[in-house]
Amino acid sequence: MDAQKTGTLIAQARRERGLTQKELAQRLFVTDSAVSKWERGLAYPDITLLQSICQVLQCSEKELLSA
Repeated sequence: MDAQKTGTLIAQARRERGLTQKELAQRLFVTDSAVSKWERGLAYPDITLLQSICQVLQCSEKELLSA
């Protein structure tokens, strides 16, 4: 997993669904600063959140992990 590529994928998918970072964060029960860190490639989402992220962003886990 490349943090920059994963962050870019999350940001792009979020925007395509018309969500703000805050809205995505609320759906995942995390802070908007956590989402910001993921999108900037400074941190990875917690492994326990992968399934929820994929559901909200309508992508597969394979797609997210191979970004």
